[in-house]
Amino acid sequence: MKTLSMKKVQANSHSPTAFFQTEGSYNATYTRNPWNWSLNLGNNQGEVIKRAQRHLICAGQTSVDGEGNLQHFGDMRGQIGLALDNLGAVLARADMDFGNIIRLGVFATDVDEALKNFDLLGMRLAPFQCAPPITLLGVTRLAIPGLLFEIEATAAS
Repeated sequence: MKTLSMKKVQANSHSPTAFFQTEGSYNATYTRNPWNWSLNLGNNQGEVIKRAQRHLICAGQTSVDGEGNLQHFGDMRGQIGLALDNLGAVLARADMDFGNIIRLGVFATDVDEALKNFDLLGMRLAPFQCAPPITLLGVTRLAIPGLLFEIEATAAS
């Protein structure tokens, strides 16, 4: 996979909002942030993806092992870490990585506890300067009893 470069570009003279333009052999990504508050949370409000050849739609990844057994019962941080590992494995199978993610959907049984541990997500995305649009939803339960966290992704290359 080719390394992508990122540079900050002023959106237009009428807006104080800048956007990032990422260009490589596969994609050009133009972020659209009418407000800056979401940047402090590590995500963009919108992204325009040009020249994408392949899209990967990842099912929700959770804290399960290779046999589908729940791991880290009652431990939000442990569950987030393993869910991210599992997401990384799906991305790798498609010859992609966290830098290819263009959208995330996150589901948590305790939103406040999930947010306390979002540094784990930031550690995965930051090396790629990736800040995709993210939706975080609180849910009463997930598919397997005991799951606290699930993350789904859309990626493009």
